Amino acid sequence: MKRRKLIPHKADTQMTQRSYLKSFLRYIAGECLLSQNSCSAYRRDLIHFYIWLGRKQIIDLNIQDLADYVNWLHVRKLAPSSISRHVVSLRVFFRYLQLENILRQNYAELLGTQKLWDRIPSVLTSGQVTRLLVEPTPGRDSYWIRDRAILEMCYATGCRASEIINLKLEDIHLDERYCRCRGKGDKERIVPIGEQAIAAFENWLNVGRQALLTTVQKQQGHNAHRVCPEMVPWSDDFPSLKDLETNWAFISRRGQKLRREALWELVKKYALRIGASPAISPHSLRHSFATHLLEGGADLRLVQEMLGHASIVTTQIYTHVDMTRLKAVHHKYHPRN
Repeated sequence: MKRRKLIPHKADTQMTQRSYLKSFLRYIAGECLLSQNSCSAYRRDLIHFYIWLGRKQIIDLNIQDLADYVNWLHVRKLAPSSISRHVVSLRVFFRYLQLENILRQNYAELLGTQKLWDRIPSVLTSGQVTRLLVEPTPGRDSYWIRDRAILEMCYATGCRASEIINLKLEDIHLDERYCRCRGKGDKERIVPIGEQAIAAFENWLNVGRQALLTTVQKQQGHNAHRVCPEMVPWSDDFPSLKDLETNWAFISRRGQKLRREALWELVKKYALRIGASPAISPHSLRHSFATHLLEGGADLRLVQEMLGHASIVTTQIYTHVDMTRLKAVHHKYHPRN
């Protein structure tokens, strides 16, 4: 009997290229032990690269192609800092492909990054901060107690948005007036908390949080009669009792962990109400925290420690903010101006 000739199937190159990204993300999470936020950032940047890549093959790219990719990022009107971050992400990705013998040469290493100007961060004045912290209003805002506690905690600690939402009840020590937060690289640090932030959090903990959880539990019981019990644990609309017994410091209206995006929306909502810039974000409260401390005479090294900066160079940008204010005062009041 004559043998049938076997015809090899051509590999799906697009599928193979997508597998590069998946294996890279597993590598940086499992072997490099990067945080979830860092892995997500690499993923977002490299998805842009794959959109530009289209049907082109990674192994066929040269330096001119990669330069075209950087130009494509310019056309999409990304900020210089964002473009620099995309280039760095591409370099790390190509290093991995070279390590896996997929690429012989890493042309991404030849890409230059733009010289970035030190940007002065957006900062709220003391008056704006005071108005912002009391803007959540009973009768107007359903979760005003929680929102006030969140805003107070952001400004009192200078924590990043991801650090605020990841705070747990056991991290906040009201009697000792400090909280323990986990920053980049899962590094822990201790940050003091002021009296007003403590009062706002106690009100949330003893009044607002309990009321919210009670409401969610009642709603869960009401919906349980209308939905098949077997389906409840798999529905996002009906959190289980285990979910409601959460120890997250700040929770959503469904009794679950507050999303990072929800925190950004919350801050922007109240910032717009007081007439602040639309660019204000949770990070602006972090900037304001550092700037106001330095204006009050705090030591730069202590501010670095409270912010969780690995390098003092990162913290020094706030001295430029203070210098800008001093120049304005000099220009206004000096008799020779």
